[in-house]
Amino acid sequence: MKLAKTVLIVVILFLSVGSFTVYGQDKYGSEPDKCKTNLSLFHEAVKMANYDAAYEPWKWCVENCPQASKIIYSDGLKMAEAKYDAAAAAIPVKKGEKIETNDYIVKVGKKYYDKSKLNKEEMSKYAIEVILVYNLRVKNFPENLGKVYSDWANFLFKRAVLEDLILKEEIFDKLSLSFKADPTGMSVKNLGKYFQTVTDIEKDVNPQLVFDTYDDINEAVGMKMDKYSRELDVINAKLDKGGELTKKEKSQKRAREVNLRALGQVEGYLDNTLTEVATCDRLIPLYKDNFEKNKNNATWLKRAVSRLNQKECTDNPIYPSMVEAYVNAAPSSDAFVFYAGILMEQGESNKAIEYFNKAIDLEPDNYKKAKYYYRVALIFKKKGSRSKAREYARLAIKERPSMGSAYLLISNLYASSANTCGTDEISKRMVYVAAADKAKQAKAADPGITSTANKYIKSYMASAPSKKLVFTEGLTSGATHKVGCWINESARIP
Repeated sequence: MKLAKTVLIVVILFLSVGSFTVYGQDKYGSEPDKCKTNLSLFHEAVKMANYDAAYEPWKWCVENCPQASKIIYSDGLKMAEAKYDAAAAAIPVKKGEKIETNDYIVKVGKKYYDKSKLNKEEMSKYAIEVILVYNLRVKNFPENLGKVYSDWANFLFKRAVLEDLILKEEIFDKLSLSFKADPTGMSVKNLGKYFQTVTDIEKDVNPQLVFDTYDDINEAVGMKMDKYSRELDVINAKLDKGGELTKKEKSQKRAREVNLRALGQVEGYLDNTLTEVATCDRLIPLYKDNFEKNKNNATWLKRAVSRLNQKECTDNPIYPSMVEAYVNAAPSSDAFVFYAGILMEQGESNKAIEYFNKAIDLEPDNYKKAKYYYRVALIFKKKGSRSKAREYARLAIKERPSMGSAYLLISNLYASSANTCGTDEISKRMVYVAAADKAKQAKAADPGITSTANKYIKSYMASAPSKKLVFTEGLTSGATHKVGCWINESARIP
């Protein structure tokens, strides 16, 4: 009976707010002074976690001035979720403390819950309040909805785990709304969840949708990573010049590095998920079937050409045709670099360099220039010209010091030269040390590729000289060893 009464009150409240309009009146409603006073009262109470004191002035604002401030909804969610967590027997955890999970103690997000002490009736009541507040937030402040729907999906996921509910469709619906509104507002985990679900549903019936979703997410992640990298580059440039970071800058540096590492994991997860779908056997027929109707669609062409290039499906005659169509549809720096690659493959090196230089001249943005230099480095790598590939990778790093992928490319070039750049076991194995050093530089320059760089380092150091070999050869650990051949760099004996 108590639960039914609560639900009825919530529905009445929602309907009454739904009919509220602010046309012709102040956003603070018909009693602006009282609205401002109540906003302050409940906000201060929420800051002190005094939700009982906050509830009445908050409810008054919801009913009388729902468009006065977004804090009505941010604080409303804090209150409702705190009450939900209390009913769900959330376990207080001190910072740094670790809790052992088992059949009863579960972790959802960053919180732990004791499932043996759940009050499901209360949980259901406060879940309805949470959902109401989300609905009102979307209705009255339809902005930043990528994050809003992403957070909403997180709450539904928590409910599903704690209350043993099947909410897959509801969660996916909120993730879809989040993605459509603004994928950059989605959490790292939710981007992964959304893509995995789309892939599972559509990979056999509509692979194009999977690829489009991948591209949309990748672009969103790339935008975030570029933003954080630019900010980090500014901070690191100050350090390189011997400057002291302020407390705020130190905090920003840590935050950007953490965010880049998390986003880097998303890129790796997306690529792993897509690997089974994006094979040349799938891509070539798909693009052949869709090429004619998309040969003037610059966005489709750019994505298709990029994917074929990335997956090394460039031997099929459809690839140069698509690149030429891309150049005609969007004669841009990006298109010219792809076209330069085609010319290089056809042996027209001078013409290829001409188009590549044209691309660089047209591009004012250093980060984009770096990407183009990197793409040319990949072309030379494919042609087996390691020294040239390194040259362009270094140009990429010059334009963008935090471009970890360029360091990793050089690392890979070194490792692939171990047999040709070494004359005996120790010199061959030291090539792997030089390769690992480049991977370490990549990790230091770009936290976004930490996970990938660590795999490189582990793999290459497994082939580094062993303690026994160093001892047998009469060498000293820590001494400098010159790696010859085209690499021509020094590395320290491990």
